[in-house]
Amino acid sequence: MTRTQKTVFILVAVVALILGLTINKVLNGRNQGNPTALIDAGIILLPQSRTVPALEMTDENGQPVKLDELKGKWSLLFFGYTYCPDICPTTLAQLRQVKSELPKAALERLQVVLVSVDPNRDTPAQLKQYLGYFDKDFRGLTGSLENTQKLANAVSIPFIPADTSKPGYTVDHSGNLALLGPDGTQRGFIRAPFNNAKLLAQLPGLVERD
Repeated sequence: MTRTQKTVFILVAVVALILGLTINKVLNGRNQGNPTALIDAGIILLPQSRTVPALEMTDENGQPVKLDELKGKWSLLFFGYTYCPDICPTTLAQLRQVKSELPKAALERLQVVLVSVDPNRDTPAQLKQYLGYFDKDFRGLTGSLENTQKLANAVSIPFIPADTSKPGYTVDHSGNLALLGPDGTQRGFIRAPFNNAKLLAQLPGLVERD
């Protein structure tokens, strides 16, 4: 091999190496998601995941559920209640729409969970009937007010307990969602109000990556 051929060979190898590293970086960036695009979609990821309290609640079928049982999928936790006049039906309708348009691979790795902030009225049967109006696969959790507050405070989506002695009372709560990873830890938040198109663009890459 002549000196010229060696020089060409080395240059080709260097170019191939640089190209390979560039492609790898791009692909890894896609797997991790574009931080700016995520934030624009209202998805705020925590710099470090948070442990969720090991609490036991009751699901919409009346069965005891430990929060550990949410593991295995990404969970969107929405703190609301079935007698809510505005935020809850709007939020659940939007989540139903987003869910209906997600690709199958993402859909299989995502679950929507309504955590009741009104355990006084939200029995398992009430939760099941209410969630059925939106999506039969939406899950519901209810429990003691103490446990519900522990969970809400742990994921930084607090609510104000209502005065249940007043007829037709309402509960002040947030429209934000807590985002839990498949390992059961909190990974971040999804801020309200939601932009369905932007969520649909970002959620698949997020939930399919681990």
